[in-house]
Amino acid sequence: MRKIALVLAMAALSLGAAPPRNTLQVVHAGALIDGTGGAPRQRVSIIIDGQRIVAVQQGFVTPEGAEVIDLADSTVMPGFIDAHVHIAAKLPSSTNMVEDWLTHSDIDRAFDGAQFGGAMLQQGFTAARDVGGGPDTVALRNAINGGKVAGPRLWVSLEALGPTAGHGDARYGMDPQLSHPGWNNSIVDSPEQARARVREHKRRGANLIKIMPSGGIASSGDDPRQKLMEDDEIAAVVTTAHSLGMKVAAHAYPSTAIDASVRAGVDSIEHGSFAPPASFALMKANGTFLVPTLTVYDVFYKVARDNPELLRPGTAAKEMANDLLPKQNFPLALKSGVRIVYGTDLGEGDHSTEFRLFIEGGMSPMEAILSATRNAAELLGAAADIGSVQQGRYADLVAVKGDPLKSPALLGQVGFVMKGGIVVRRNGTPTAFR
Repeated sequence: MRKIALVLAMAALSLGAAPPRNTLQVVHAGALIDGTGGAPRQRVSIIIDGQRIVAVQQGFVTPEGAEVIDLADSTVMPGFIDAHVHIAAKLPSSTNMVEDWLTHSDIDRAFDGAQFGGAMLQQGFTAARDVGGGPDTVALRNAINGGKVAGPRLWVSLEALGPTAGHGDARYGMDPQLSHPGWNNSIVDSPEQARARVREHKRRGANLIKIMPSGGIASSGDDPRQKLMEDDEIAAVVTTAHSLGMKVAAHAYPSTAIDASVRAGVDSIEHGSFAPPASFALMKANGTFLVPTLTVYDVFYKVARDNPELLRPGTAAKEMANDLLPKQNFPLALKSGVRIVYGTDLGEGDHSTEFRLFIEGGMSPMEAILSATRNAAELLGAAADIGSVQQGRYADLVAVKGDPLKSPALLGQVGFVMKGGIVVRRNGTPTAFR
């Protein structure tokens, strides 16, 4: 029997199988910001069995047989959540956007998303909401969930729904003879079409729906200060999505689009960049989340200023005219008390930048952390699983050496990352697959 066991063990090793892993672990945290909104706690033990947290105890305790992860010199927090990403999107400074779009397929984008998602996980973002992808994002989410590639837990929409000649119309500004079967997946020009699109997106694997009730900045032709979807179209999307258990995110810049979307019952306003105080008050009254995405404006403004030829035709002028406004309006959102959620609007790049921009805009470091943990989990409808360090939640943890409430720059210097009980970064170095 011993000989058989030895042979089986050697065969497993020859096939690359990992040895059995101890699923009982305890993290000794020098300090814990648990994502519930309470004050930091000192010297805390987080006991993990498999993928989930089974207990959080004061003091350093070690259950019998548990593997100890010593973070006594660090502050532990819930894994961060970026609630507005386009996971396969390249930085505009690294490529010509039109050329890249026309010369790459969904398969190419899936590989890009796998690369950028792996980097995002290493930055401490253990979950993300992709708001405007395609078959590539659904496939990537499934591959991550299946343990085939490394990346954050993903909630995905498919193509953002909007009208002909709107922000999501891929044909706008292009040769009218160009065509692609997928370009129709985003077009909504009536309530009936809106209902059908939502149901199609559900069938194709979307977790949520995104709509484009206003124009945008990084697209050719449309005006970010115009409301482009009719109220009955917005309402049809929201009613149908909610009946299917799906949340709705609304890309909206001006008050006309924001207010119509909020009254229709959307779950979040993305950007909200031109909102006056009255629109923020309406959002607060209706419990609508705001995802400001300040990072993307910094990124695109610099490219529009220094390398406008890399952007889509006609968009550099829009970037220069509008990209400084979101940071100016952000204090109005803070003052209103609307619930703010962390989102960068990036795929490739540094997803920690939003922390700095939020804090520069008047948020406290604790509020910024909560925007990327508790608030984001609530927006996703996943607060029972992620966003806090509590019994029953996934063991999604990050840690920094020092106190991020006193030194917020540490939020961009994550040294330890755990996702679902698997350590993927330790002492600033990637350590494991998944």
